[in-house]
Amino acid sequence: MTIGLIIFLVVLFFFLLILLASSLFTVEQQTIAIIERFGKFARLAEPGLHIRIPFGIERVSTRQSLRVRQLDLAVETKTKDDVFVVLKLAIQYCIPSKNNVYDAFYKLVEHTTQMNSWVFDVVRSKVPTMKLDEVFENKDEIADDVKKSLQERMAIYGWEIVRALVNDIEPDAKVKDAMNEVNRQQRLRSAAEAQGDKEKILVIKKAEAEAESKRLQGEGIANQRRAIINGYRDSIQNFQDRIQGASAKEVMDLVALTQYFDTLQVLGGDARAKVIFLPSNPGAAGDFLNQIRMAFASGLETQTADTNFTGPVEPKKA
Repeated sequence: MTIGLIIFLVVLFFFLLILLASSLFTVEQQTIAIIERFGKFARLAEPGLHIRIPFGIERVSTRQSLRVRQLDLAVETKTKDDVFVVLKLAIQYCIPSKNNVYDAFYKLVEHTTQMNSWVFDVVRSKVPTMKLDEVFENKDEIADDVKKSLQERMAIYGWEIVRALVNDIEPDAKVKDAMNEVNRQQRLRSAAEAQGDKEKILVIKKAEAEAESKRLQGEGIANQRRAIINGYRDSIQNFQDRIQGASAKEVMDLVALTQYFDTLQVLGGDARAKVIFLPSNPGAAGDFLNQIRMAFASGLETQTADTNFTGPVEPKKA
């Protein structure tokens, strides 16, 4: 074998190797490759190993992914009550199938720029019709309007809108502070009302308890006085039965005198008692009994006068 033949074979081998390398290409999973021949669309290549005409006759123009993508946007607009807010949106979109790859690549150059413009248009026409509170309450409605509008427009170009989300609503910092202050004051008012209701209930319960205590105390005093009267009655009866000729007045004098000395004994034996000056000689006891009799007599006279009173006396006519 001559040297010239060896060189020819080596050159042929490298030529075939380069030819093979430039003819084979692979397409990844969930990806569609667009093949162009002399700049014109030729075919679509699905995932796997493929062969193309080398030397630039056929080339892979682009590779379009079928996976879901996300476009994050921040739209600043004004509400109906003149509050500027920033809405942060997330648009999830994709090429739904192989049949839509051609339209998605050739009909629209910058699909993200076009989607951005349409989202701004929808948000800035929807939010100014709502007040700030309504924007927070109806963020799902705003997201649905954005999705519906984009779906109708992007379907023409082979794109599908999977989902539109309003992730955040940020009003102006001063407005946010004012809203927080209003919320704080409302909570403080609710807490004050709850505290007032609590104190009201405690006062009512305390008054009811005091009323019940007074009622029971009154019943106790009435029962005590009833028992004392019954005891006095039994004592007088026993005294008269044992000592013949004793009158009820004498018995009551004796009982009053006994109570007087018992009172002196209690006051004198109590260490907590204040200084009280009371007469303690036998003559003072008699004066004490006379004062009690006069008090009883005055009470009886007053009661009799009230019973006999029939009304004012009219003057006689001349």
